Amino acid sequence: MALYSLLRPAIFALDAEKAHRLTIAALKLKPAGRPVAVDPVLATRVAGLDFPSPVGLAAGFDKDAEVFAPLLGLGFGFVEVGTLTPRPQAGNPKPRLFRLAEDEAVINRMGFNNGGQDAAAARLARRQPGGIVGINIGANKDSADRIADYAQGVRAMAPLADYLTVNISSPNTPGLRALQDKGALTELLAAVVEARGAGGPPIFLKVAPDLEPMDVQDIADVVIAQRLDALIVSNTTISRPPLRSRYAKEMGGLSGAPLKPLALKRLRDFRRATEGQVPLIAAGGIASGADAWARIKAGASLVQLYSALVFHGPGLVRRIAEELRDLAQREGFANIAEAVGSEERNDRLV
Repeated sequence: MALYSLLRPAIFALDAEKAHRLTIAALKLKPAGRPVAVDPVLATRVAGLDFPSPVGLAAGFDKDAEVFAPLLGLGFGFVEVGTLTPRPQAGNPKPRLFRLAEDEAVINRMGFNNGGQDAAAARLARRQPGGIVGINIGANKDSADRIADYAQGVRAMAPLADYLTVNISSPNTPGLRALQDKGALTELLAAVVEARGAGGPPIFLKVAPDLEPMDVQDIADVVIAQRLDALIVSNTTISRPPLRSRYAKEMGGLSGAPLKPLALKRLRDFRRATEGQVPLIAAGGIASGADAWARIKAGASLVQLYSALVFHGPGLVRRIAEELRDLAQREGFANIAEAVGSEERNDRLV
């Protein structure tokens, strides 16, 4: 953390996207290291997978599956690469990534920029055993049939993934969030499940925080009916809470600290709507062990970080894991799994 504090002014002097590419380049030079060791307090089982820690990396950082091995070596319990689309695409015009330093937030309108699934598959095929790597899939912006894109993505990436995430919640591909509509979502998830076939990896769905109560219940009903393995709550928001940065009015999805209250509320909404039948993974505004612990007690089995790393550096990963271990033991839980959803259990006792 101290080293990152020294480097941060130089990093922040660079354009945000250039700084990100520099970070990827630096990670490519880093030895892979060992995936995090199993800790009996932190280890948990979700969707048939054994996670050594509940602290994971959200999609969007390693878009092209270039550095998942060094990232696992930083202490993440799992890493999610992507979003990957069937065909390469350049994404939206630059600038499209903005640091809101005063708000500890990020606005992005990247637009699923990536080199395509074939190129990423070649890198993932060389993956060494150890560590959990999820693959986040999306549709090409100019696709005539987006559901077919997702089905193709499942067929292409399933053999290489520990789990697959269907991303229909990015605000930066026009019309994509319409797939969260109940009818469209039913059609999409049926196609995705069929494309996976028997014996394929678990399938997760990543949803937006900008949902009405009826949307939440509809999504929960479809996910349960289609027997999906988990929900990731949530992606970036198009809403704008009060912000201080000069970039506050930039278009795109907002992440980081200002997203925390909305993401936590939406997590609680999905916990109620699914009645605990579907594992939940929390993302959005998690920057400390206390933040992660609040999500776990609200119903999340796992948590994901991204924007907080921009402001706090890579040492944050292990710090959150250590804080989670201390919090679990302090509150009398033998492990993280015991604490999942304990907030609502306590509410019933009051």
